[in-house]
Amino acid sequence: MGPEMAAVLVPLGFFVMVIAIVVGRPVAQAIAKRSESESRRPQIPTELVTRLERMEQSIDAIAVEVERISEGQRFTTKLLSEVRDMPAIAERASPSRGQSNQ
Repeated sequence: MGPEMAAVLVPLGFFVMVIAIVVGRPVAQAIAKRSESESRRPQIPTELVTRLERMEQSIDAIAVEVERISEGQRFTTKLLSEVRDMPAIAERASPSRGQSNQ
């Protein structure tokens, strides 16, 4: 290999490397991006998807029922507090009537 051949191969090798870097880097980034996006959203079997949908519907129904139960409990608590207040008023009114009759 003579000096003339080396003088041609070095610049030629430089340009080949620049082209490989310019073309290869975006290709490598695209491949990395695709593999990363596939790992983020794994493939879920359809049986599992349908089962999860049924579970979601069941949980929603349970949430509605729990809300209804809590509404009933608030209503019952309100009624009990009103009933608890009423005898106290009736007891205060009763002794004054009893004393006037005697």
